[in-house]
Amino acid sequence: MANQNIKLQTLKGFRDFLPEEKRKRDWVINKIKLVFERFGFDPIETPTLEYASVLQGKYGDEADKLMYTFEDKGKRLVGLRYDQTVPTSRFLSQYAAKLPKYFRRYQIQNVFRAENTQAGRFREFTQCDCDIFGSESQIADAEILAVFYQVYKELGFSSFSLRINDRKTLFDTLKPFETDTVTVFSIIQSIDKLDKIQETGVKEELTQKGLSSAQTDELISVLKDAQMSDSLQQIVDAATALGVPEEAIIYQPYLARGLDYYTGLIFEGVIPEYGSGSVGGGGRYDKLISDLGGPDIPAVGFAIGFDRTIEVLEKLSLIPDLQTTATVLMTIFDEQLSGKSLEIARELRKTGINTEIIPTTKDKLGKQFKYADEKNIPFVIIIGPNEAKENKITIKNMKTGEETTEELTEVIKMCK
Repeated sequence: MANQNIKLQTLKGFRDFLPEEKRKRDWVINKIKLVFERFGFDPIETPTLEYASVLQGKYGDEADKLMYTFEDKGKRLVGLRYDQTVPTSRFLSQYAAKLPKYFRRYQIQNVFRAENTQAGRFREFTQCDCDIFGSESQIADAEILAVFYQVYKELGFSSFSLRINDRKTLFDTLKPFETDTVTVFSIIQSIDKLDKIQETGVKEELTQKGLSSAQTDELISVLKDAQMSDSLQQIVDAATALGVPEEAIIYQPYLARGLDYYTGLIFEGVIPEYGSGSVGGGGRYDKLISDLGGPDIPAVGFAIGFDRTIEVLEKLSLIPDLQTTATVLMTIFDEQLSGKSLEIARELRKTGINTEIIPTTKDKLGKQFKYADEKNIPFVIIIGPNEAKENKITIKNMKTGEETTEELTEVIKMCK
């Protein structure tokens, strides 16, 4: 009786994915992996749970409020992965002796944030990270920009741009406006919202934090006039040499990236059809690993907003029609002939053909054909009395309606 009170639905901000949706997501992930590995990055995974002390205090006060933390059964304070950068920094600290000097890693896993849900934002979502560790060179920064750009070209976007800035320039520009009550990091967190709440909203937020109206006006003005640093220009030059079109790189002096750990290059990827919001971004974070108690290892990388990217791909119809997993449906004519059908299914699978078998001897052929049609399975195979006697197979192309009886070797060729 107690089960009657169970709510059969997902938690707010968490989702199920039906097969059609999951196939689309897998298609996108495979495209992303293809580009990551083309640039020489290796995959890793980290646990869903970390000690809360590893996660907290690395992202800023506002981000800490969105972190899922709780006491586990062993009375330990733990937290769900908020992003993949901090856990990977812990990973790098722990396994530094086993990793190459210039470690390139990618990581595709889910992260968790207790924030208000809205279009493109969820409490559990997938991030695709890519990082280079061990190099302070602008070449590493340029490689990160190039792989990020190439991912979106591989996905089929005709227009894509990278907004870039230098965190050091931003910090130096904003430092004079710091007060005893308003830190430069607090100012940066407000500036980071320029695209969301516009200039008026940012000024209002800064005055609420304690700056005067005159200070906020001057701050915005000085910020917009900030010039690109020499270091950033060298990164841009190297990125264009790696194939990123110069017109795709946009210097945006007020780009902030709200997380506290950035130390140099910061950037975001923008698709014009998506509006002003980014589909991911990153930058250089040279002190994070040592802040975690590990070795002093420089790092640069990014996280792709996977769900946002899926959203834009669907909006622009850039994901192709993806057939169901099975290429062939093996029908069961009757109980006496079921053994022969199972043998043929085994042979098809041995040759690499994805084959689904109807898991019953009770459905008539008409129902089995209808099932194949509902699942968009391209081919249906029938082993009836005549086929069994002649040691042949009848195959029907569900798209054209063409039906023919052939030997197994010919059927395999047709399904490949």
